[in-house]
Amino acid sequence: VQLQASGGGLVQAGGSLRLSCVVSGRTVGSYAMGWFRQAPGKERELVAAVSWTGATNYADSVKERFTISRSIAKNTVYLQMNSLKPEDTAVHYCAANRYPVLSAKNYDGWGQGTQVTVSS
Repeated sequence: VQLQASGGGLVQAGGSLRLSCVVSGRTVGSYAMGWFRQAPGKERELVAAVSWTGATNYADSVKERFTISRSIAKNTVYLQMNSLKPEDTAVHYCAANRYPVLSAKNYDGWGQGTQVTVSS
């Protein structure tokens, strides 16, 4: 499986960004997909995930600000990020799970990462 993430950039606090992840080699409608992020000096964390049924879950820190979605026709996963905060600054990665259900584990395909920087 190959994943190509894009859409990161520099934005002021309160702004929005939309990340995209084009997936090949695995159907986003049949497997769980996730977005992770890693800030300098911190461990990588799961930000949002979507199951094969479209069910979603989010880290508490991004609930009601971020939305994960997918286009089965385009085999692409998105992360809409609103009301961005400086603490959202991190490299964001999309990932493909080897199973269809929501999980924080079992991600075996990773994109290259896209930098999100939020200025105060």
